[in-house]
Amino acid sequence: MASMIQAQTTSVLLQQRSKVSSLHAPTLFFSEQRRFRCANTQPVRYMKKKPIIVAAISEELDMVKIKTEEVMAKTKLRAALTVRRKHKEDIKDAIANNLEAFSAMIGRRVVLELITTQIDPKTRKPMRSGEVAIKDWCEKRNRNKGEHVVYAVEFMVDRAFGEPGAVTVLNRHQREFFLESIVVEGHGVNWGPIHFACDSWIQSEKDQATKRIFFSNKPYLPSETPHGLKELREKELSDLRGDGTGVRKMSDRIYDYATYNDLGNPDKGLEFARPALGGEKLPYPRRCRTGRPSTDTNMYAESRVEKPHPIYVPRDEAFEELKRGAFSAGRLRAVLHTLIPSLIANISADTHNFQGFHHIDNLYKEGLKLKLGLQEHLFKKIPFVQKFQESSEGMLRYDTPRILSKDKFAWLRDDEFARQTVAGINPVNIERVKVFPPMSQLDPSVYGPPESAITEEHIACHLNGLTVQQAMDEGKLFMLDYHDIYLPFVDRINAMDGRKSYGTRTIFFLGPHGTLKPIAIELGLPPSKPGGPRPSTVLTPPCDATSNWLWMLAKAHVSSNDAGVHQLVNHWLRTHAVMEPFILAAHRQLSAMHPVYKLLHPHMRYTLEINALARQSLINAEGVIESCFTPGPCCMEISAVYYRQFWRFDQESLPADLIRRGVAIEDPTKPHGLRLLIEDYPYANDGLLLWSEIQTWVDSYVSLYYPDAARVRSDTELQSWYHESVHVGHADLRNAPWWPSLSTPADLASILSTLIWLASAQHAALNFGQYPLGGYVPSRPPLLRRLLPDENTNEYAEFLADPHRFFLSAMPGVLEATKFMAVVDTLSTHSPDEEYLGEDWSKNAVVWTSDKRAVRLQREFAASVSRAEHEISKWNSDHAKRNRCGAGVLPYELLAPSSSPGVTCRGVPNSISI
Repeated sequence: MASMIQAQTTSVLLQQRSKVSSLHAPTLFFSEQRRFRCANTQPVRYMKKKPIIVAAISEELDMVKIKTEEVMAKTKLRAALTVRRKHKEDIKDAIANNLEAFSAMIGRRVVLELITTQIDPKTRKPMRSGEVAIKDWCEKRNRNKGEHVVYAVEFMVDRAFGEPGAVTVLNRHQREFFLESIVVEGHGVNWGPIHFACDSWIQSEKDQATKRIFFSNKPYLPSETPHGLKELREKELSDLRGDGTGVRKMSDRIYDYATYNDLGNPDKGLEFARPALGGEKLPYPRRCRTGRPSTDTNMYAESRVEKPHPIYVPRDEAFEELKRGAFSAGRLRAVLHTLIPSLIANISADTHNFQGFHHIDNLYKEGLKLKLGLQEHLFKKIPFVQKFQESSEGMLRYDTPRILSKDKFAWLRDDEFARQTVAGINPVNIERVKVFPPMSQLDPSVYGPPESAITEEHIACHLNGLTVQQAMDEGKLFMLDYHDIYLPFVDRINAMDGRKSYGTRTIFFLGPHGTLKPIAIELGLPPSKPGGPRPSTVLTPPCDATSNWLWMLAKAHVSSNDAGVHQLVNHWLRTHAVMEPFILAAHRQLSAMHPVYKLLHPHMRYTLEINALARQSLINAEGVIESCFTPGPCCMEISAVYYRQFWRFDQESLPADLIRRGVAIEDPTKPHGLRLLIEDYPYANDGLLLWSEIQTWVDSYVSLYYPDAARVRSDTELQSWYHESVHVGHADLRNAPWWPSLSTPADLASILSTLIWLASAQHAALNFGQYPLGGYVPSRPPLLRRLLPDENTNEYAEFLADPHRFFLSAMPGVLEATKFMAVVDTLSTHSPDEEYLGEDWSKNAVVWTSDKRAVRLQREFAASVSRAEHEISKWNSDHAKRNRCGAGVLPYELLAPSSSPGVTCRGVPNSISI
């Protein structure tokens, strides 16, 4: 650096000397003439003129000295920008490239400016470097064919400029680009390379006139923000909050709240109207505001955006190219899988049933080339379908669900039915029986006596010689209780064509080998008049052929209840929906410089986008959920009623949830401080491993920045984030007494651990097994179309004559089954760009923090998660653990953190990304 400055100085001196000589040449010539004419008579004049010349030269040399000092007072900083290119470019991109080249020729470029952490003592404003444009944008992009293009710009700044803390970027091109990171370094400065983690779309100036602000990766609490960055910190958050008005454009980066008032489409017809979720009548978490106008027929309902048109999320929340490609491919496959059944449904009023179990099996062998009599409907009326089938056989064939891979008939057995409650898709509803008979919490004046119809006589012979009280005292009785969730909706469901349901309870007994067995199933219906007796049927394990088929139908109804609660409550509500307000508040109230934002950022990826897509085509009126699940149009109301009556944030951590359900008790002598009553409980065993590592990592991270309670209470951004999450994002429950306080580092660590658990491990356990473990519809029907037949009826005679056909007629039809299978196949898929829990963040292309202490702690967390995965693998090979290892038993891998892309039935992504 010194030699470079010396060379610059020498150059300036030579230029200045040349300038001086040329400037004074006439003066020197004139002085020589005068000296010659007056050499003898006026020698003094010559002596008097010479100082004039010397004075002029001295003046210029002073100017040179000043300029030299100015050069010596400057230093050069270099910024390297990493821009991510699109993997595939089409004709539109080619045209845009040419337009950008032309724009660059006329001076419309990408412009950067550095902002120091210091305040200029003269202007009392942050010191700025001045704007510098990238001049070789198009040339480098055209030469570089890789995924990334790196551009370099140089800034000349005063040596007193200090450490850059922010960069502004202005895009004067015609289209957006994705800025991954910026690195700034300089020679002769007292700071090392400074990293700016951007990962953001930079909009064209025509779409976003203001400059984008990016802060360095150095974490600052609000009170520690350098003076030069305080105003920028506040401005960036203000821009992200917006003003709550206007229709959002796809290029916007504004995070705001709205109710779920866009699920229905009353303009399309009364049957498409749905109540708004959120408010006094149906409390619900808030979702991201789009600002779309209301419908024509209901001013309180927001108009819809239907596929394939995009629905608004803040630009940086949208899927990146790899994720978008994988999701689109899944959607295409789903469309192809359901194409033929959809066409049949449109040209035939009949509901097409599976004619035998072998026809369901053919879905995995031959795709939709089924011998169901479908061809006569299609091949005659739409001849192209036959050619399409012949040319697309591979695309139309379903992958065999993993549940069939080891034992094709395992789903028929009671032990497998019970095992699914602790190692299946929905292992979070099994609870200990604490009162017998079980009691309903519904209003008895409406729903009748609260006591269950299951009596001691029903189960006494299945308790291995114990009384019911002894079995309860020893922690041997457990239950799946969907009675109170479903019963208020059963009359409405059963009035629908082709949908039938009960409110179910199932009692399980824990045997000496640590496995469960079902010993009683209650199928409840609402009373015929308010407060009257409830018609309930209780079934126990079968003793003959007839009771075996009835038992199978009862288990199917339990599984259907379970599938609905899993999808509407545990999966959608308790992970997707409840996380969205915390994510919105984080972007609105926590600066990117905030250490808590840095911790949460990986766990917020893609969640707003996948939730928006769910509103568009999954949970909307006539969407996939309503079409494929028994409650139909009641689906989201069930979700909202659960939120109002049962959901509590303080019980969403894994230990609190296990204790609430009575399947664990506090015991400081046990690992993780809990003793599981079902010792071989794969979800809980693996979950507690990951919960413990998450908790340790978060506790350590929080302690870096919050050594005491005063620091937590005085953090204005942190308090605003939590307050807004509760009072705006969960406004309908804001006055609930159970919300945790945020006053101490322990409070903060507990809240953050719960959020990270929900976004990562809890969602993974509930999502990525949907197709592998639930893709075989008879084992877990999402929709049922028949109740159990009543004796002395024609229906009962039909059942006795052909129970196999009766059972299949109760299952979803071909259209509902294939649509369900296609969608859960997509939802169970990991994309190629998935980011998993426990990956080492320091290996990412973008440096997430400059705090070496935090980097070290995160590496330790990554190592501990790797050890947990190894432990899970060992457990899956332990034959003493019969719920995850044995003849025909699938290993439990849903909480094994790593995974390859695709449907793998394992892998814990950092965030709710699908």
